[in-house]
Amino acid sequence: MNSYAQTNIQLFNQLRCTDYSNKELVYVREAYELATRLFTGLYQPSRKAFIDHLVGTASILASLHRPIEVVTAGLIHAAYLHGDFGSFRRSISDAKRKQVRQAVGEEVEEYIARYTTLLWNRQTISAVRDGLEALGPIDRDVLLMRLANELELYLDLGALHCCNAKSFQQSIERYGPIMVDMADKLGFFALATELTRVFRETALDETPVELRSRSNWTRASLIAPKSYRKQLPLVVWHQLRRLSWVQIVLQRIMKVAGIRLNH
Repeated sequence: MNSYAQTNIQLFNQLRCTDYSNKELVYVREAYELATRLFTGLYQPSRKAFIDHLVGTASILASLHRPIEVVTAGLIHAAYLHGDFGSFRRSISDAKRKQVRQAVGEEVEEYIARYTTLLWNRQTISAVRDGLEALGPIDRDVLLMRLANELELYLDLGALHCCNAKSFQQSIERYGPIMVDMADKLGFFALATELTRVFRETALDETPVELRSRSNWTRASLIAPKSYRKQLPLVVWHQLRRLSWVQIVLQRIMKVAGIRLNH
């Protein structure tokens, strides 16, 4: 098992034991308060609480001794990708950016916005690695946030508790070495070592099928309490989005508008 924080208290204690000041801890506390509102009831495909993943990502960044702004951004890095602002769109917007700035400040919000727009998929990951040398300081830290996110996803064999565990193993077999290379090129050799270790454990382990989530989730999803009621427009919107033809139309519209809906 790994020693990275998984709760807010563990993260606060970790930061207190390192070089972060009490004043800096206030930024993290405010970010955690925001996270509790944005990610209420949200779970990973493994059924791990999404907020635990966020805390773990921030903990990894803290272990790398990154500035408090980067650690804080790591704690709410998925705000525009999965955060519930009470609106239809799960994407970045001026209104959402204003809310986040008010909570954590402009510098932290800028990291989160750039994280959101960093294209990270099978088609782009190699290009990101090849263009790493041209990145400025902020974008290098944004890429580091992404690598910390990837490490956290695979910690404690978490990916093997998803319904699509095999696809995770195949993914790290193909893209794991690229991510390790990125960490090396960024100068974070300890992170590269951690990624190598965790990827190897995931690739070789045979977690019992019985321990996998029974759902068919392949991305973060909401589990709402029985007393929870969605607004009717939101219900209609989400039902429409499940229709294949609606998804195709939406994808084309969002592509033209330059809006990303998926993580």
